[in-house]
Amino acid sequence: MKKFLSLVALGACLSFGAAQAQDKAPAPVVVAPAAAPAAAAPAAGATCDAKAIDKNGKPLAGAAKASSIKKCEKDAKTAAAPACAAKAIDKNGKALAGAAKASFIKKCEKDAKA
Repeated sequence: MKKFLSLVALGACLSFGAAQAQDKAPAPVVVAPAAAPAAAAPAAGATCDAKAIDKNGKPLAGAAKASSIKKCEKDAKTAAAPACAAKAIDKNGKALAGAAKASFIKKCEKDAKA
């Protein structure tokens, strides 16, 4: 019974702490002028599927289609990378560096892909 009450108390404490951590407003995002390619990146999945055609104009199927879509999405990701790097600034306007920059760029590219 003591273990159960301890777990309930621990769960209550953790849930209260998480609610407090979410009270802070997110930092404002500064949009750089080079962000235009990133706006086109979310539609890349749909366009890559449409671009999966052979040289005779017929739609690709199977492994050829998968390979074509994978290459297209990789190209779209590399096009979005400079825009993500330009957005990698902290709340004070300074450029991010090191692990913080790598993490931000990884998340930005993932969001652009989705």
